[in-house]
Amino acid sequence: MASFPCRLRKVRILVLTFTAFFAANNAAADPPHIIHILADDLGWADVGFHRDPAADPRDVQTPNIDALVQDGIELSRFYVFKYCSPSRSSIQSGRNPIHVNVQNVLPEVSNPRDPIGGFQGIPTNMTGIAAVLRRGHIKYRTHIVGKWDVGMATELHHPRARGYESWLGYWHHSNDYWTHTVDHCGTDNTLVRDLWLYNATYDGPAPAEYRNGPSCSQNNQTPQGERCIYEEALFTTRVLDLVNFHNVSEPLFLFWAMHLVHMPLQVPMEYIEKFSFIDDSYRRLNHAMGNYMDSDIGRVVAALKARQMWENSLVVFHSDNGGEIMGAGICGGNNWPLTGGKFSNWEGGIRVNAFVTGGFIPTARRGTQEQGFITGWDWYSTYATVAGVDPADDMAKVAGLPPIDSINMLPLLLGTNMTPPRTDILLGDTSALSPNADGKSLVGGVISGAYKLVLGADNQLRSVDQYVRTGPSWPNSTSHLVPLAHPKKCARTPATGCLFNIFTDPTEQNNIAGVEPSVFKALLAKVDAAQQTVYSPVRGTKDARACNDVYTLYNGSWGPFVFP
Repeated sequence: MASFPCRLRKVRILVLTFTAFFAANNAAADPPHIIHILADDLGWADVGFHRDPAADPRDVQTPNIDALVQDGIELSRFYVFKYCSPSRSSIQSGRNPIHVNVQNVLPEVSNPRDPIGGFQGIPTNMTGIAAVLRRGHIKYRTHIVGKWDVGMATELHHPRARGYESWLGYWHHSNDYWTHTVDHCGTDNTLVRDLWLYNATYDGPAPAEYRNGPSCSQNNQTPQGERCIYEEALFTTRVLDLVNFHNVSEPLFLFWAMHLVHMPLQVPMEYIEKFSFIDDSYRRLNHAMGNYMDSDIGRVVAALKARQMWENSLVVFHSDNGGEIMGAGICGGNNWPLTGGKFSNWEGGIRVNAFVTGGFIPTARRGTQEQGFITGWDWYSTYATVAGVDPADDMAKVAGLPPIDSINMLPLLLGTNMTPPRTDILLGDTSALSPNADGKSLVGGVISGAYKLVLGADNQLRSVDQYVRTGPSWPNSTSHLVPLAHPKKCARTPATGCLFNIFTDPTEQNNIAGVEPSVFKALLAKVDAAQQTVYSPVRGTKDARACNDVYTLYNGSWGPFVFP
């Protein structure tokens, strides 16, 4: 395990500086409520403020989100990992995915030889952001709603162990919006429920009152005599309850990890009917789901304002990765005009819709666009500074785990220092050959200033998938584009490598590796140096105890399965 004393010392110096700044402005005495809204698989082109003028203006309808952007700061160069679990692991732990998790394995895997990192998601001995916010002089009330996807195997992977006081949500990458089921156990292929409730008095599979009737489905949303409630409606109701019954004298940290707009493409019929003019069924469903998401965000914003919490709130919104365009458009996502999508390190996979808003944002900064680099893991230090606490992870240090990579963005957001503090972003990758497999942690490129180097994995012939752009209105009934059929070789020499100036060429169409060999070699050296620091445990394989506990402990539901 590599040693990281210099990087840790720099983090401590930075946080002391910014804590002093915050105290001088009396912010720590009245810390704002923090509402973090994380969309799932939301495409760059699937919000109104990024829609191409050439597209039908009715095609994307996100009026609440668009208004919030206008009243906040659009984070134009906001970066995350290229898919689900690593992106969420980085947000919760404050680390670049290469130092916490780049694998998208299922929650039911384990490696008994590694009791710290031999599981899905975040290692047991890393401190979550909610725990950081609970240790300040003024403790935040911490709640999470929705998708978890950063570990299930042990009690130390539970949201409770990461500092959250309550949770309604699911463990896996996704589940069915109506039946709450995902994956199966045994030979009969019976699907397993994945919906969990945790609060001060209960901790287990969601009780019967949360379950829909046996006939409830996307194709049967009004079964006679049965309960049939859309899962996102459950989550929004929970979010509204947390807002409406919160003691406003205490700061609230609410992490709202929406299921929308991740597969499966399911949404109440009334929303589908609003987009009946779209001929492609996948795009119609995806945009209906986006409109539902927008409506629920509007309801929560209204609740914050009604409770007079908005004026002292920092509201953060972004996607966990780009829209999914694989499979000839069957996922409905669109990242136009960016190249690629989810599962790729092209801009369409890692540069995502993002903004901050709320009364905590100074008036002078509202309605602006921030071009500085910000990453998903930078919220960790930013929120810690808001709370007036040191973000350093001493528990991880004792366990020999990498320290945080998070940079405090508060001065940039508040406008007290307009020099963006982040200049480089290391891009994570994996040697895994399929999305849910295990593999070695890799550095798949780097963004440094205007330049971006992309590097394919050696065991994948240096090939990087989805080097393709879609179109303003995609998918559509006349397109036959298959993004996976468009790989690009990105190897280790200027003649075979991939280098772009993403400031002048944001769609990555002009490969300048051959004409900028010195820049290419300098960035490749950064990649090679970073590769020596990666955290790369063996996550393991599916553990039979997970399925056994489905039936013996959880009455047909997923839950933790490794106990002392």
